[in-house]
Amino acid sequence: MTIHTLRHQIVVLQRQTPKPKLKSSDRRFWVGLSQFWSRWREALWIVKPDTVIDWHRRGFRWYWTWKVRHGQPGRPCVANETRELIRTLSQNSVGWGAPRIHSELLNLGIKISEASVSKYMIRHPKPPSQTWRTFLNNHATQLASVDFFTVPTAFFQVLFVFIVIQHNRRRLLHFNITAHPTAEWTGRQILEAFPFETAPRYLLRDRDRIMPRHFATKSPS
Repeated sequence: MTIHTLRHQIVVLQRQTPKPKLKSSDRRFWVGLSQFWSRWREALWIVKPDTVIDWHRRGFRWYWTWKVRHGQPGRPCVANETRELIRTLSQNSVGWGAPRIHSELLNLGIKISEASVSKYMIRHPKPPSQTWRTFLNNHATQLASVDFFTVPTAFFQVLFVFIVIQHNRRRLLHFNITAHPTAEWTGRQILEAFPFETAPRYLLRDRDRIMPRHFATKSPS
C-alpha cells in the first residue's frame, strides 16, 4: 500500500500547476484505499521536499527565538578590544584566515565564534599565495581533507558530521556522526579512514581543538 500511495503522491506533485490539486480520480483513489488500509490518513500529506525543509528551518528559528525571549541569552556582543585584535592579526598576518585567527584567540582565552572572527577581519584585495585551484592541481593526488559540519535534528539537537574526502577523485572516504566531538574521537576516525599504509602525504584540516595535532601518528592517544 505504501508504494502505491507514494507513486500517487509523485504523480500529483509532477502536474504542471502552481499548486498540486486533487482531481476526481484522485479522490476516488483515496476513498477506495481507505476501505482496505486503516492507516491511509498517515500518507495523505502531499508536500514537496523543499517545503518540508522550509518548515524545519522555520521551526528551528522559532525555537531559538522562543529561548531568547524567555530569558535565554543570545550571541554575546564582541568587545571592542577583541575586534581590534582581530583586525590587527588579519592585517599583520596576511596568510592567516578566520580558522587560524579563531584558534589563536581561543589559545588566549578569548571565547568567540569563527563566524564573528570572519566578520571583523580586514579583507585583502588579492590572495597572498597561489589560488585554491592551483594548489589542488599540484597536490590533488597526495591530498585528503577532513572537516565537520552540523545537522539540526527534528527535536532541535545539533549533530556533528565528520567527513574525509579524497581530492583527486572527489570521493568520500569516510564519515561518522556524533553529538559530542572530541580530539580522541576525531583521531579514531582518521585511523578508520586510512588503515595500514593508505594515509595520504598531506591532510588538509582546520585548527579547531577537536582536530588533534597528531594526525600523522599511528595512535590517537
